Amino acid sequence: MRRNVRLEDISDGKLYTAQDMVRADCRGCRGCSACCHGMGSSILLDPRDIWLLTQGTGKDFQGLLAEHAELVLSDGIILPCLRMAGKEEACTFLDGEGRCSIHPFRPGICRMFPLGRYYEETGFRYFLQLHECPKTDRTKIRVRSWLDIPDLKRYEAYIFDWHTFLKVCERESEGLDGDSLKILQMYLLRTFYQTPWDGEDFYGEFYSRLWQVKEKLGL
Repeated sequence: MRRNVRLEDISDGKLYTAQDMVRADCRGCRGCSACCHGMGSSILLDPRDIWLLTQGTGKDFQGLLAEHAELVLSDGIILPCLRMAGKEEACTFLDGEGRCSIHPFRPGICRMFPLGRYYEETGFRYFLQLHECPKTDRTKIRVRSWLDIPDLKRYEAYIFDWHTFLKVCERESEGLDGDSLKILQMYLLRTFYQTPWDGEDFYGEFYSRLWQVKEKLGL
């Protein structure tokens, strides 16, 4: 989801790589779950998020939609996001003590917070969001350690390729009529979300599906 803001207005003005130190460590948050409330449709789920969530919860995609996720229109493409519920608009994965019940397999955006991604021509770097987290006593930690994602280089390449693909789909969809656009959106949703991810090699399966979609759509 693109944000129409200036980087200098929401960050410390620096861009970070996975090897850099950044003041992001909330030291377990100490009971705070402010970032798990009122997020609306901002926590979009990419295909790897769904792969992890289905493994971790034992629910299929439809099961996640029934309770923990919903579909939203983001930059012209229908995508799933985490659902917020109740008067406090709380993430439905919070337990009775306000803690994340899916922490080991939480989505990439949650894992990254309070960092964000700044996309460039050939990849992306991270930036520190200054005003999103209420904790003021954060300590420095290496970005790689904060993300705690296995095979991080492969993950970052996947994220950039997914982002680039969505941008192409958004551009191509601008000239479609209502019925054709709906067919495209449903095809993408079925291919990358509704169809179960069978094997342990998510990246291999993802790129196989991506190649098939690009070939079918002529992208």
